[in-house]
Amino acid sequence: MTRVRGFTQDDAHLFCRPDQLEAEFKNVIDLTLTVFRAVGLTGFRARVGVRDPESDKYVGDNEVWEQAIHAILHALDDYDFEYTVEEGEAAFYGPKLDFVVRDVLGREWQLGTVQVDYNLPQRFDLSYIGEDNRPHRPVMIHRAPFGSFERFVGILIEHFNGAFPPWLAPVQAVLIPIADRHVEYARHVNARLFEAGFRVRVDESDKRMNAKIREAQLQKVPLHARRG
Repeated sequence: MTRVRGFTQDDAHLFCRPDQLEAEFKNVIDLTLTVFRAVGLTGFRARVGVRDPESDKYVGDNEVWEQAIHAILHALDDYDFEYTVEEGEAAFYGPKLDFVVRDVLGREWQLGTVQVDYNLPQRFDLSYIGEDNRPHRPVMIHRAPFGSFERFVGILIEHFNGAFPPWLAPVQAVLIPIADRHVEYARHVNARLFEAGFRVRVDESDKRMNAKIREAQLQKVPLHARRG
């Protein structure tokens, strides 16, 4: 899932006034951090991607690039995570802030990204009417908190090494009856839990209780209960 032929992005483009840029940029950072905290992705690093001075693939003049880079770095002053500035990691139209996550094998994957773009609004001749009743050029923010959904799920699998938290696990709980006479009650509990929205199953095999528990542990089911 980290190397797919196609992918789905939660991509959005935000347009704002130049004086709104820093606040909107921080809002997107906060959204990305909220997503990461919600799923338990804490081992990330931040990377500010800027132009490679030896490359000619970038559009726009130096002034707008410096404005965009300054806006990103100034916004980051209010956060306590460390970041690096890396040449050649910018988009062709502007600098960006990437969140790079490390999986259990130590490999790094880019997920969330926030990009500042003064160039495309100019190239598309975009404008808004300001309080002075005159046209002004907006600034564009490209943002994708997940990066791509396919890669994000793939990274979660690697991150948890298959030991998913209950909200993500395909089977959240296994009910383990100690003897055959407890199976009917376990089925009743299973039905109640299923109606409540839980993903559960009953281990009705003829294995000993300890073996059933061990099997649930090996399958990394987060919850298992026994009834006797």
